[in-house]
Amino acid sequence: MHSLIIHMSSATARRPNVDHLLGVLPGAEVVEAVRGADVVQAGRVDVRPGDLHHPRYPFPIGGGEVGCFLSHRACWARIVEADWPYALIVEDDFHPDAQLWPDVLGLVETNATADSYIRLPAKNRERPAHVAATKGAAQLFLPRRIGLQTVAQVVGRNAAQRLLEASEVLDRPVDTFLQMHWVTGQPVHTILPNGVQELTGELGGSTIQKKAPKQGRLLREWNRAWYRTQVALRPQRP
Repeated sequence: MHSLIIHMSSATARRPNVDHLLGVLPGAEVVEAVRGADVVQAGRVDVRPGDLHHPRYPFPIGGGEVGCFLSHRACWARIVEADWPYALIVEDDFHPDAQLWPDVLGLVETNATADSYIRLPAKNRERPAHVAATKGAAQLFLPRRIGLQTVAQVVGRNAAQRLLEASEVLDRPVDTFLQMHWVTGQPVHTILPNGVQELTGELGGSTIQKKAPKQGRLLREWNRAWYRTQVALRPQRP
């Protein structure tokens, strides 16, 4: 199996963790993260104001979110171009638990295919619609509602091609886009528990998220709740 680590070389506080991951992940290499603000300013990406797909995304997509999306697209393209059956994609604040990680890799190696997209989330918030396999404590399942965040995932070659074709124009963050299985045509599975940790705080904080202004916070929370409800009305089914 191959592994791709998304890392911006200027984020020097994260480099020691990247070096550690290069030593412990199978077939690991670094993919340079995209600086979204530069790409947007240069007009090298087509970004729409949340109106490309339904439900409409109610927030503007920032430069950091654009960069994160394009970084994942670069990994999908790497998988397709290399003709790998699948690969592990992790962000540079990823940290695996030594006890659970072998079971997670075992589930991946016996179940992943070129059509797979398997999330390894740091937060245990997803509930199964169908359990596909288990190994030790780890469970591979199809969640009813796909969770957010992209710290770690296994992406198959065919899945990567589908996602590339569906994301030539951006209108929302990558994790929100991946929730829309009704748009991408890509089922998304999850492995939990998985021992995955996200070392964002320990490595100097997020390189993507920006603090929302206090003004308009109530409207923002209402929009967030409305959007989550719309996504929940479109569950994955076995």
